[in-house]
Amino acid sequence: MRLILVFLLFCLPAAAQEPREVDLELFLAVDVSRSMSPDELEIQRQGYAAALASPDVFAAIRGGLIGEIAVTYVEWAGFGSHKVVVPWTLVDTPEAARAIAARITAHFDPGLRRTSISAALHYAARSIENNDFRGLRRVIDISGDGPNNQGSHVTVARDRVLAKGITINGLPLMTSENMFDRWGIPDLDIYYRDCVIGGPGAFMVPVLGWDAFPAAVKRKLILEIAGGLPERPKLRRVSAYNCGIGEEIFERNMQLFGGP
Repeated sequence: MRLILVFLLFCLPAAAQEPREVDLELFLAVDVSRSMSPDELEIQRQGYAAALASPDVFAAIRGGLIGEIAVTYVEWAGFGSHKVVVPWTLVDTPEAARAIAARITAHFDPGLRRTSISAALHYAARSIENNDFRGLRRVIDISGDGPNNQGSHVTVARDRVLAKGITINGLPLMTSENMFDRWGIPDLDIYYRDCVIGGPGAFMVPVLGWDAFPAAVKRKLILEIAGGLPERPKLRRVSAYNCGIGEEIFERNMQLFGGP
C-alpha cells in the first residue's frame, strides 16, 4: 500500500506555482500606428528606456511596500497589431531595469496601420490576468496620437477593463504634427480624459512636443509606481464628448481619400 501511495504521489502533476506578489503590474502600451514617423518612434523607445533605467524611477520602485514591480512593454496599432517587445519581467534591481531598457532600444519595427485603443486595452487586460504576477495595483499605461478608429467602441473596452479592477492611465501625444493630421483631433487630451482613462487614481500626462516626451514619461512612471497623483490639467468641460469621433473621421477620410 505504501508503494502505491508513493507511486501516486510521483504521478500527480506538480502544483501550479503561486504568482509572485509585487507592488504593481504595469502594462506599457506604446502607440506605433502609421501616423508616427520613424524619428518619433525612436524618440518614444529612447524615452521609455531612459525612464526605466533612471535612478529616480528605481527609487520609486524600492519605496513600495514590497519594493518590486512587474513590467511588460508592448507596441500596438490596429486591431490584432500587438508586438511584445519586453515580456512580463520582474524589476527588483537596477540591473533588471537597465536590461529592460536595453531590450527596448535594441528593437525597431516600422509603424503599423490604424489605431485600435479598444483592442490594445482588451489585449493588455488579458495579459495582466494571465501573467505570473499578482500586483497590489494593476495599471495599463497607454500612449496614443489619435482616437480609436477600429475595433469595439473605446468606452465599451474601457468599462470592461475597469470592471476587472485595472486602472487605465493615458499619455496623449499632442505634438504639432499630430494636431493637424487628418486622422487626429486637436483635443486629444479631453478625449483621453472622457473616453479612455479610468479607475482608482487614473490620470493622464499630455505630451505637447517631442522634446518634452522623455521628461513626461519619467514623471508618469514615477507617479504610477509610487501611486501618486499629478496636478490635474485644467481642461474645458464637455457635457457629452463624442467618443466615436475617431471612427467618424476614418469613415469620412475613406470617402474623401480612399484610405490612410
